[in-house]
Amino acid sequence: MPQQRILPYIILGILSSQKQMNGIQITNVFKTEIGEFWRSSHSQIYPELKRMLDDNWVKVVPTEENDKEIYYQMTGDGQNVLDEWLVESNTIPLPSKDLFALKMYFIQDKNDPRIIQLLEEQRELVKDNILHLEERNRLLFSKEETVNSNYGHFLILDRAIKRQKGFLRWLNKQIKQYKDA
Repeated sequence: MPQQRILPYIILGILSSQKQMNGIQITNVFKTEIGEFWRSSHSQIYPELKRMLDDNWVKVVPTEENDKEIYYQMTGDGQNVLDEWLVESNTIPLPSKDLFALKMYFIQDKNDPRIIQLLEEQRELVKDNILHLEERNRLLFSKEETVNSNYGHFLILDRAIKRQKGFLRWLNKQIKQYKDA
């Protein structure tokens, strides 16, 4: 089954909160905001913007500052596509790319020393991720009005923090059991 294209909906969502953005600004949103739960590179974003132009979901808007810089704006068709996607059922599971889980899956022996190494490395990554997510939460949502005006983002960030903390508890439990054995 071919994978559903999600990137255009994400770009439309980004553009829905701004009047206009260039490709670099869109890419930076992936690095700062959306990157906590979805990653995409400029080599994926720019071809998608071209397809979206062809589909009339976005249009190029002229700017006075720099005539070489291309700015994009969502069209009415793009807004309709985004609105339809937001209420569409999530029946297609998204593939997970979890290298930790994949590596653990292939270890057969319970006493394999690579297990503890993978667990401890993953624990450090998760700890760093929790610190990052909590700092983003403090930075973005320290005031009630910012929570209320970006409530969906707030909920997703809160979910990410709770998920990572649960994962950290699981890792700590596995490490303790492995070392106690």
